[in-house]
Amino acid sequence: MFVQNVMAPLLGSQHIDAGIRVLVPREFLESVEKNVLCQRPAWRIEAAKVNTNCDHALLLSDHSVFPHSIVKGEPCISVEIKPKCGFLPFSRFIAEGNAIKKSVTRFRMHQILKLHQQEIAQISEYEPLDLFSGSKEKIHKAVKALFTTPQNNFRVFLNGSLIYGGLGGGTDSTSFMVGEAFEDVLKCVIQAEVGMRMESFLHLVSETVSKSGVLDRLLEVQKLDIFDIEGAIHAYYDIVSEPCTVCRDLGEDIASHRYTSLHSIPSDESLKIVRDYLIAATAKDCSLMISFAPRKDGDSASPYSNVYLASTDQSFDYKV
Repeated sequence: MFVQNVMAPLLGSQHIDAGIRVLVPREFLESVEKNVLCQRPAWRIEAAKVNTNCDHALLLSDHSVFPHSIVKGEPCISVEIKPKCGFLPFSRFIAEGNAIKKSVTRFRMHQILKLHQQEIAQISEYEPLDLFSGSKEKIHKAVKALFTTPQNNFRVFLNGSLIYGGLGGGTDSTSFMVGEAFEDVLKCVIQAEVGMRMESFLHLVSETVSKSGVLDRLLEVQKLDIFDIEGAIHAYYDIVSEPCTVCRDLGEDIASHRYTSLHSIPSDESLKIVRDYLIAATAKDCSLMISFAPRKDGDSASPYSNVYLASTDQSFDYKV
């Protein structure tokens, strides 16, 4: 209901899959958990556990393929990108001690924390602000950085099978051998000489991200968070009619000076602040799937959008 009635109107129903609720037996869920856990790194096992007491699950379409590609046996290559938050918070309720949030993206700060906690071997070169910038040059820079240090933020699928990137965040960087193997796999999709396919593919992804405009809509939804968590938390306590523990911990003088306005607004405004914060948080944590299928010469009847790759003189159908 949330995806269909809230996120779909904001992002466009063509970009959203609300899924279908289906009845599932406990044995099926136990089997899913068993198969998932063995593919997750140790530090993400807890998050991968399945609630086997549920009797329903969401059935989602496989967005790594074009339906017609499966039928016709044509190659289909897809990219999954986790873009993260694409703007710096600007809320006046951000405390002075947390002012770094206004100049360094949440993703970059998390990278340093993950490195410190030994969850990753190196910091990603990816900067979300580049991907959301609207600049073709910066978008391409961001895509190349995601490819270089994919972690669990960049994956590539060929005909529905994972060929690049980690299942659980274990892939830190692209080695020469991995890059060479990936280059070879691309030959069925990208018509370029050896050594040029990977770069052409990354240009294809960058061009499509720019042309589709989907990140512009995503950024608009992310920016519904205008108060930041440091402001929204006060509205939350008013909604649930509980004493604000943040104000209590800060002390009456500081809290009264900074947050009185938030605790004085009508309940419907408090509800809107929390609602918009949660919607924005969902948009900050989504995945973007882009699927490509080479378009044959003279094929103008395709229902999909198309993008032209100048370096190989190829046209591709794509869906986001």
